[in-house]
Amino acid sequence: MTTTAPGRTTRVHPAWWVAAVTFLALVGAAAFRAVPGVLIDPLRAEFGWSVSTISAAVAVNMALYGLTAPFAAALMERFGIRRVVVGALLLTALGSGLTVFMTASWQLVLLWGFAVGLGTGSMALSLVATVTGRWFVARRGFVSGILTAGGATGQLVFLPVVAAVAQTSGGWRAASLGTTAAALAVVPLVLWLLRDRPRDVGAVPYGGTAADDVDPVRTGAARAAVAGFVHASRSRPFWLLAGGFFICGLSTNGLVQPHFIPAAHDHGMPVTTAATLLAVVGVFDIAGTVLSGWLTDRVDPRVLLLAYYALRGFSLFLLPTLFGPDLHVSMIAFIVFYGLDWVATVPPTLALCREHFGTRAPVVFGWVFASHQLGSAFAAFGGGVIRDVTGSYDLAWFLAGGLCLLAAAMSVSIRRRPVPVPPAVPTEPGTASVTTTHG
Repeated sequence: MTTTAPGRTTRVHPAWWVAAVTFLALVGAAAFRAVPGVLIDPLRAEFGWSVSTISAAVAVNMALYGLTAPFAAALMERFGIRRVVVGALLLTALGSGLTVFMTASWQLVLLWGFAVGLGTGSMALSLVATVTGRWFVARRGFVSGILTAGGATGQLVFLPVVAAVAQTSGGWRAASLGTTAAALAVVPLVLWLLRDRPRDVGAVPYGGTAADDVDPVRTGAARAAVAGFVHASRSRPFWLLAGGFFICGLSTNGLVQPHFIPAAHDHGMPVTTAATLLAVVGVFDIAGTVLSGWLTDRVDPRVLLLAYYALRGFSLFLLPTLFGPDLHVSMIAFIVFYGLDWVATVPPTLALCREHFGTRAPVVFGWVFASHQLGSAFAAFGGGVIRDVTGSYDLAWFLAGGLCLLAAAMSVSIRRRPVPVPPAVPTEPGTASVTTTHG
């Protein structure tokens, strides 16, 4: 008879299945976020709306995407991850599907701004923080990097597909319905595989014990979210992290994602080529974010943020000189770097939230991410205004580059929280005291 050593198992730990379906849910939801940048020009052509008008809808979407996050984290504590994710996917699918019937700009704001913003916000990075916090003790940085890459990469990889579909006879309406179908396809997988806590399947968190599977918070979602903000707002690290993440969102989701394609088109580059370049950003984002998660487990997260923000700022200063009708090596180099750097900031930021806020980290990170999306909204609208007023996006790139250097300085100034040392074990007189240390 064959025996198995205690503590050994040949099956995959259920935490990895939960991480896998979470990744797919984030990719499915990301389809919605791929559309606005591609559809700015088609909507202008069909309805005659200005860039500022369309950007206003994108800005509302991004703001709600972020502001929903802390409340979504609290809702997951109250009602469970699976219910919240399924509801969010259905709401975003409804908002996207109904856009094919719109005839006025306020409907774009209502559907893409409010409905899709609320739905996708419920599956934002607070979902990453909740899943990694509940299901993982070991490899948290690595897993958070992978899941973050799922959300950010999905929206970029969908870009060439959406751009190609938008050029067909179905136009932007076919692209919008296609993204709706992509999100709905994930719902059955979520219902089947996503579970709220390790105890639900008779397991413990990966790399942890039953003590790490803490009881859910059964208070009201709004109360828990507000309490998390009140607690965090008294802390200097919170404001430094939130300020840095505001600039992070401003320089990626808010500026590059919706405005890179029209900016490139202004310089004679075909829309499909520009969309493909953003898709390449998504491909390299996978490597960059996973690598960042691996580094976060080994390197001071403040140092990582310093490098990420500073290098991003310098690259944005160079971007206006790289545009042109022809594709050059310098533009490809920018795309590769920006892909590696796109959301590499998330694992070290999440690690610093855990360090300073402990069990409140998912909700607090939700507020930090809300700041990220407010920065995104600011840049999405501001970039459109700068384009309409000056006829060029150059000023927007320069301002974003300067702010990234500010974010680098803010991040490295965060003080590390000392690791508590257990008290000395009491000893009998005449016996040397013994202090227990970690590791």
